[in-house]
Amino acid sequence: MRKILIIATGGTIASVPHDRGLAPALTGEELVRRVPQLADIAEISVVQPMNIDSTNMQPQDWLAIAHVIADAYDAFDGFVVLHGTDTMAYTAAALSYLLQDSPKPIVLTGSQQPMAAPFTDAKLNLYQSVLFAADPCARDVAVVFNGKAIAGTRAHKQRTMSYNAFTSMNYPTLAYIRAGRVIWSGLMDPTPSDHSAKTLKRYTELDSRVIVLKLTPGLKPSIFSLLAHDYDAAIIETFGIGGIPTSDQEAFAHAIFGWVESGHTIVLTTQVPEEGLDLGVYEVGHAYQDHPGILLGGDMTTEALLAKTMWALGQTRDTEELASLFSLPVNHDRTRTAEAT
Repeated sequence: MRKILIIATGGTIASVPHDRGLAPALTGEELVRRVPQLADIAEISVVQPMNIDSTNMQPQDWLAIAHVIADAYDAFDGFVVLHGTDTMAYTAAALSYLLQDSPKPIVLTGSQQPMAAPFTDAKLNLYQSVLFAADPCARDVAVVFNGKAIAGTRAHKQRTMSYNAFTSMNYPTLAYIRAGRVIWSGLMDPTPSDHSAKTLKRYTELDSRVIVLKLTPGLKPSIFSLLAHDYDAAIIETFGIGGIPTSDQEAFAHAIFGWVESGHTIVLTTQVPEEGLDLGVYEVGHAYQDHPGILLGGDMTTEALLAKTMWALGQTRDTEELASLFSLPVNHDRTRTAEAT
């Protein structure tokens, strides 16, 4: 029987009602006891590095979770992180970069309703996550939720209340969990993972001084000068397929190029959820396509871009090395089409 380590961090799944609303209170051990069927799947161990609402999850908490997994890596066959849904996609992406090429599965799950709620999704999500983590073909970081396994860099919370909260952005679902079975999609090779064939690549540094800036009509380019003191990189969610305003005497171009020339990093993406960025289509984006110090997000999610930028800046400040790290595909985070843009 496989050994699975459950890492409880809080979230809705662990929450109980208080005077001012739901708050995490149940421990990981209590959550596991609510799903006794887990004992039929794997030998379960539980650790609890934190018990927080995922709204309060910070980059240092990602490092703490990665540290727990890395320290226990040799003793277990898989890992399940119980996490709040609001920032789960950010944590899944961060773990994808901090713990790369894992031959063992690292699964994140949670629920839209607390474990104690009468019609909760918590029990099924926990059960299916352990089932997936115990599958001999599973590997790398994934989100398992509502019967689907999604690559950790492609998960996006699409709904605030429905049980099918997460979607896989610009990449197919890895597998489906049905009737107690993991059914792999045609894209994946359902062969048992050879734990000796790959070595886990562990990283321990992040630069959290990264901000996401969404372009809106009327936004002033002077925002960059206000942000320069507190942030090393800005991820800009452009309009459409890559539009940046060219009015106001090229003020945006001046601000963006000035930001890069002062040693900061710019990452360009689109605020449109699907299909990605292509700056070569319109004149309003073309000037930024090949400029040194400007990184292109392709069809990556904003969650993955934030985590990858923090990770890359945590490894180097050299412009060429940074671009090389950023363009390196990790856990399906960007498609070949996106790499070519």
